[in-house]
Formats: sequence, C-alpha cells, structure tokens
Amino acid sequence: MSPTLTKVLKKIAAKAFSKKQLPLFGYDKNNITSGAIDFLSAADLQRLNSLLPWMCYTVDSQGRRFGNAAWKGKRDTPQQISDPRIAHLHNLFNLSDKSVLELGCFEGIHTIALAQCAAKVYAVDSRIENVVKTIVRSNLFGYRPTVSVCDVEKVDDVNRLPTVDIIHHVGVLYHLKDPVSHLVQMGNNATRGILLDTHYATEQMATIDAETKGMAYKYFNYKEYGRNEVFSGMYDHAKWLRLSDIEMILTSVGFSDIRVCKDEMQRNGPRVTLYAARPNMMEPDTAGSALAG
Repeated sequence: MSPTLTKVLKKIAAKAFSKKQLPLFGYDKNNITSGAIDFLSAADLQRLNSLLPWMCYTVDSQGRRFGNAAWKGKRDTPQQISDPRIAHLHNLFNLSDKSVLELGCFEGIHTIALAQCAAKVYAVDSRIENVVKTIVRSNLFGYRPTVSVCDVEKVDDVNRLPTVDIIHHVGVLYHLKDPVSHLVQMGNNATRGILLDTHYATEQMATIDAETKGMAYKYFNYKEYGRNEVFSGMYDHAKWLRLSDIEMILTSVGFSDIRVCKDEMQRNGPRVTLYAARPNMMEPDTAGSALAG
C-alpha cells in the first residue's frame, strides 16, 4: 500500500471516530466555571453539543462536556482555558488596557482566555463554522469578542483587519502559502507586539530559495489539504520558514525585541513560541522559563 493511500485511509478512519459522541458526564480534568453552560440542563447541553461540528471541548464545573473531540488523538481531552502562553503575554504587555487580534480563533478556547485579561478582543478565522462556534462558546462563557471571517492571505480580507496593540498568532503561520507577505502585513496591524507560535523549517528542510518583498529566504514546501480538511491550511501547500528568517522579517517590520520562550521538536517538526515587540514595549521576562518546561 502506498504511503499516500495509507495517509488517506487514516484520515477516513479518524473522521469516522469524530462522529462518535463522547459521554456527557464524568470528567474531572480542567473543570472550569463556564458561565451559562453551568446552568443548562443535561438535555439542553446534549442538544448544544449536537448543533455544531465541534472539534474540541471544555468541561464545566459539574464535570460535563461542552463540545466534542475531533478524533482519537486529536483534541480528545478537555481543553484548558487558562493557556500559559496567554498568561505570559499578559505579564509581558499588561493586556488589561490593550486590544488584541487573534488570528485563527478555531472554537474560541484562546479567545475566552484573551477576553479574560484584555480590554478588547478581535478574533478571526478563515472558516465560517469556526467563527460561529467561537461566537457561541464565548457568549456562553459571558464574553463578547468581535468575531469575523477572514482569510489572512486575501488582500480584501486583510484590509478589513483592525489595527491593535497585540496580535495573538498561534498555529497559523505554518499553514500559509505566503508567510513572508503575511508577517510584513502584521507589522502594520500591531502597534506594540506579537505572540507567535509556529512550526518552522530546519536548515536541512529549507532547500527552496525565494524572494518576497525584497527579502531573500529559504523554505520547506509543506503539503496542505485545503478548505474541507478542518485542521489544514486553505490552500494546497504552505511554506515553512527557517526560524532565522522569521526573526529577520519580524525585525524588519519593527519587532526588534524578540524573546524565544520555547523551541522544541514535535511530531510534525520543530515548533517555537516567541514574543516580539517594538523597542521598550515589553516588560522584563521573568516567567519565560516556565514555558520552556
């Protein structure tokens, strides 16, 4: 059996698992007070879980599931709202009087965590179903972020993005076919800084030379599956940049204070968590080591 066919069959099996509803009760990990969810009857919560194609879930104070797993091994445990990366972002920038733009809101897990500490949250996603799920989840938790559809590689969509203090950029860059132009654009949308969490290419992986916006760089061509694959980029491929090139681009658009807090090899390749800011915009980094553990 060819590797390609094996991969396709695995995806079919994974999607079959995603149709199976998990138990409603009995969860004792990451239980959180969940606003209006805590007051829903079991019947209404079960109905809510069936209304939308949920691909992750949280657990309320009664140990009940809100949402659903994607499939076995993918978002199949309760999600944590208080993400350490956002807590560290708050420590570095004091979000209490700041506006934040979240790129790739998925189903609102990070959106809620940002809304808990930021003055204003804008959230976008390229898939309308994710926008709807983020609006539903955030509202039921008691928050009202501004959520809209945006393909960050379409000029008309990007032109509608607001200018904010901070950009929350987690799990998006490595899905883009033109990450260089995108990062340059983000320099126009963030006045203070950015949290960037992304896969990147090693020197051995990045074998293709390119030039965009007058900047020469190398990249690794990564296969994507398009609009209908929920965890894929919107196009047929993505360009993974080297970390050195990412840092070069961020510096070129004014984010010269760059702090790498986590850099590790994961299943799909190396991944980094970094915070970048314009000069004198970040507080001293006293908690970055906690993310590296």
